Amino acid sequence: MELLTSIFSSINSVVWGPMMLVLILGTGLFLMLGLRLMPLLKLGTGFKLLWGGRNSKKGEEKEGEISPFQALMTALSATVGTGNIAGVATAVFLGGPGALFWMWCTALVGMATKFSEAVLAVKYREVDEEGNHVGGPMYYIKNGLGQKWAWLGTTFAVFAAIAAFGIGNTVQSNSVADVLHANFDMPQWVTGVILMVLVGAVLLGGVKRIGAVAGALVPVMAIAYLGAGLIVLAINADAIPHALDLIFTYAFTDTAAEGGFAGAAVWMAIRFGVARGVFSNEAGLGSAPIAHAAAQTKDPVRQGLIAMLGTFIDTIVICSITGLAIITSGLWTSGESGAALTSAAFAQALPGVGNYIIAVSLSIFAFTTILGWALYGERSVEYLLGVKAIKPYRILWILAVPAGAVLSLDFIWLVADTLNAMMALPNLIALCMLSPVVFKLAKEYFSDKKSGETVSAQ
Repeated sequence: MELLTSIFSSINSVVWGPMMLVLILGTGLFLMLGLRLMPLLKLGTGFKLLWGGRNSKKGEEKEGEISPFQALMTALSATVGTGNIAGVATAVFLGGPGALFWMWCTALVGMATKFSEAVLAVKYREVDEEGNHVGGPMYYIKNGLGQKWAWLGTTFAVFAAIAAFGIGNTVQSNSVADVLHANFDMPQWVTGVILMVLVGAVLLGGVKRIGAVAGALVPVMAIAYLGAGLIVLAINADAIPHALDLIFTYAFTDTAAEGGFAGAAVWMAIRFGVARGVFSNEAGLGSAPIAHAAAQTKDPVRQGLIAMLGTFIDTIVICSITGLAIITSGLWTSGESGAALTSAAFAQALPGVGNYIIAVSLSIFAFTTILGWALYGERSVEYLLGVKAIKPYRILWILAVPAGAVLSLDFIWLVADTLNAMMALPNLIALCMLSPVVFKLAKEYFSDKKSGETVSAQ
């Protein structure tokens, strides 16, 4: 086991090294410039389409399984998870306050990445034997780049099917078991069994039930967490200007050691900010387009405009609340890390309540992440082995939930983190190669909109 850990640690240091971070940020920046900053300029349009996409339009029911709104909520169910609570805290603990700035940068260019992923997912999706619309990086690689590149799509699917058990399953159930044990003294195995039953009940209903549950749970949990976070920031309002100063200062200068904080170089702020940003919003990872491919829509660009909101909501809104709550509390120098640091920050502002808010939020976030990633894993294994492989994979997925709750997951976390980066590589290559398709579709969409507005005005 020590040998395997050493091997994966070496691979991890390479795949999450400078080249990967440059590739993630570089691809996002390239796409953003190629789209002429459209994702930023059309943010309001995206929210308008999201509101209108709560139900499918007439004639589009047969074009997908879930509404555009549910597609985004399914994608958000997978991204809004432990990364928003524990991941942000870890980034600040290891990289200093400046890491939050680099998380923002990752998210801003990541909006263009997520837009492009969803556009390609809808454009190149297929209908499987059971009549479901399936898509994602493996499909847009095969159908967009041709058969000679199909091996790259297969590579993505293999990494995704395996990595899902880490980032999307066992790591999540383990986090829930730990936080409920710490706050409510609930045995880990009990948490594991309860989660297994809940997950199984939803997954048996397939993508439509996942979409329905995500559509109901995600908005409620996100708004509730944001409400609690804003109360914490209101209590710490006097410290916000100083916190912002720390974020922008330490994004470009080394952080000195202070209290339980060991200090961090600028490189560490960039590394952990970008890595945790990607872990949180998954822009470039290639996971979210799998959910968007099931949307009831005929227009790839329209779904892309909705999809890019996932990155904005996840990182610019939710992660910012967490990060600012931690920094304004002053506890980022305490030596605590992960969910314990976020919990301490909320508890300081809201004594006797704050830690329970984090415990419940983390539990719901992690539960929905398990559901979202179940879909990603199923679609990946379906691409590799056909629809016959879905049920066995689903059974393994459900059984892995209680196992993750009681096991030590250091090695599993390392493997999953490594495979996540290896998922991103084929996806980022495909996004760059298929970028002319994205640019062309976006240009045509907005040209048609403009000409339509001119005609109606006349």
